[in-house]
Amino acid sequence: MKARGLLPVVFLLSLAGCKVSPPGELESRVAARVKRHVTVRGKSDVNPFPSTAEEISKGKVAFSIYCMVCHGLDGHGTGVPFAKAMSPPVSDLGTPEVQAYTDGQLRWIVQNGLSPSGMPASRGILNDDEIWRTVLYIRHLPPPGTLGEPGVYGGSGR
Repeated sequence: MKARGLLPVVFLLSLAGCKVSPPGELESRVAARVKRHVTVRGKSDVNPFPSTAEEISKGKVAFSIYCMVCHGLDGHGTGVPFAKAMSPPVSDLGTPEVQAYTDGQLRWIVQNGLSPSGMPASRGILNDDEIWRTVLYIRHLPPPGTLGEPGVYGGSGR
């Protein structure tokens, strides 16, 4: 009889030990290294498109088709109401961590997604040329906020 009375207490104490907290600096650095050197492929793949204004502009169009909904028009999450609320938060594509990937790795991430980050695969939505051009745009993002908020979230941007 006494054991039954302890069961709810033990259950509640076990839940208290299940608190989720954001990863610390060491955990974040280890995860970034594992992604960069083990998980994400394509490290030596080379972008076939030159980094010209015309190709970057085409990349911006492809970006606005697929990536803008989560990363904003500018790639920094501007105007995306849930970007910081997700766990993990939607990446600001202008950060040193993202920019440290090779072009081939960025292409691989856009094409295949990145689990468990929430980044979905674009395979079947964007073709290979569009993905490579998206990588060019990611390499040449405008400053945060300069393109406004996506129209889909009530902003005046596209």
